[in-house]
Amino acid sequence: MSEHGLMSTEVSKLSLTDLMAQAGVLSQQGQVAAAIALYRTWLAARPADPLRYVALFNLGVLHGLLQQPQEAEPLYREALRLQPALMQARLNLGHALENQGQLDAAVAQWQQVLAELAVLPQPDVTLQLHALNNLARALESAKRYDEAEAYMARSLQVEPEQSAVLQHYVHIRQKQCKWPVYQPIGEVTVNRQLLSTSALAMLAAYDDPALQLLAARQFLHEKVQAPAPRKPRRVRQPGERIRIGYLSGDLCMHAVGLLTVELFELHDREKFEVFGFCWSKDDGSPLRERIIKAFDHHVRIGHLSDEQAAQVIEACGIDILVDLQGLTSGARPNILMQRPAGAVQISYLGLPGTSALPTVDYIVADDFVFPPELEPFMTEKPLRLPRCYQVSDRKRDVGPPLTRAACGLPEDRFVFAAFNNNYKITPEVFATWMRILTQVPDSVLWLMADNRWSEQNLRDQAQSHGVDPARLIFAGRAFPAEYMARLALPDLFLDTLPYNAGTTANDILWMGTPILTCSGRTYISRMCGSLLTAVGLPDLITFSLEAYERKAVQLGKNPKRVASYKRYLAEQRLGSDLFDMQQLTLELEHALSDTLQRP
Repeated sequence: MSEHGLMSTEVSKLSLTDLMAQAGVLSQQGQVAAAIALYRTWLAARPADPLRYVALFNLGVLHGLLQQPQEAEPLYREALRLQPALMQARLNLGHALENQGQLDAAVAQWQQVLAELAVLPQPDVTLQLHALNNLARALESAKRYDEAEAYMARSLQVEPEQSAVLQHYVHIRQKQCKWPVYQPIGEVTVNRQLLSTSALAMLAAYDDPALQLLAARQFLHEKVQAPAPRKPRRVRQPGERIRIGYLSGDLCMHAVGLLTVELFELHDREKFEVFGFCWSKDDGSPLRERIIKAFDHHVRIGHLSDEQAAQVIEACGIDILVDLQGLTSGARPNILMQRPAGAVQISYLGLPGTSALPTVDYIVADDFVFPPELEPFMTEKPLRLPRCYQVSDRKRDVGPPLTRAACGLPEDRFVFAAFNNNYKITPEVFATWMRILTQVPDSVLWLMADNRWSEQNLRDQAQSHGVDPARLIFAGRAFPAEYMARLALPDLFLDTLPYNAGTTANDILWMGTPILTCSGRTYISRMCGSLLTAVGLPDLITFSLEAYERKAVQLGKNPKRVASYKRYLAEQRLGSDLFDMQQLTLELEHALSDTLQRP
């Protein structure tokens, strides 16, 4: 007798239709392994069945559900041997190969699907879109941006009404510094692209809080379920600790993990029990190990559905759930929409702007980063800390000092630097930088080399502004300790607008280098200004690109003034409000606790 309760002889007599029906019932009941056993028994008994390829395909799908690509791959290959026209099997074979780290082999399968469809008089548009979008997604993940963009464009020409593809299309052009980012493509207008811009990409595109709110609401409309009815909060017993849960897929070598690890370590364990609900990558880094050890309870939820994850959080009796993800890549907002355990839900760090989620009650802020005029555009109430909203890690790993020569920098020239991700650079900001270089002729600009397309496009842009592209120096990626050591080398960092430096600005100031910012109208455009206020350098905050340009030129022509900022940071930064982690943790804990007293 087989695992599914039927004799093998009985299974062999099932028609394919009956087999699929019985396996479907088992799968819906969560008995995927039993459904697999049913298919394998039927296949063993019917080696010459003319519809064998269908059963092989379905069996491959079941193994895919169990995240078993090695088992699924040979099943899809055998199905294709028996029925080469089964293109869905070739699409799935590509997924199985991709999930085993064989990107080029996966790409080849999807390209073959497109080639086979191209010769048909009436190709299946659904299969065509699947192949194009698989190629675009996988190649973007592999940072092969030019190929990915080309497949996105082809997909949009086949079917313009694809918001998800448009989101990636806009952002991949930002990543490559392809300006203007918004250009008509086929039937897709600029306005349509604007309406489909992701929340993250919109933060970098416009210093307009209304547009940022619109992008967040569009995301909700397309991808987020309706909120569950509000549940009563857990009743704590006298003296019982408050249970704080942190929700994130970025508790690893990521900006969020880098900022928060010491906060997790410093929480007062007499008053708080700290949970980490995590679907982060196990990257093997010392930081990841530190983060896991910092929690009282580290709970992996990556393998769970949103509903199951919410049930786990509910079972833990969480009082305050702090979302460190927002609407960024890998976000799981539907967990928050279920409001597990009736917890107070708070947005922090992951999305420096509104999530528009109706179940998120607060966003951690301060008076600078969240001024009163921003409130109409934020669905979350501000949970203002008295000095600075951002926590830090005073134990961050710093490598031995570097020389400018070792990093390809001139020893005797003024070095401006801009280490924000390239997608945060806008044409307006870059034009400002070029005017600064023109007015400070004995200077260079040190940039991050995100990818070869952005590097070439920025060099071309410099040329168009009359600036020698050789004055742009690009720094390749480095291990964290070496990256930190680099930050001490420039004279002055230049921030981006509207997407300010956050973790990067924290690192820069920690290494004792000044940063000039331009603060705007949005939360994200005021992050660096908050940090400069807390570290005691508010005179490095400007409020227009014209003032920013003037200040940068003044400083570029006055190295002694810049040196005085460096001396100040060397002597005063460790005692500043920005890096007083004990006090910041106490203030955050007080604010979090206070939310439990509010209705």
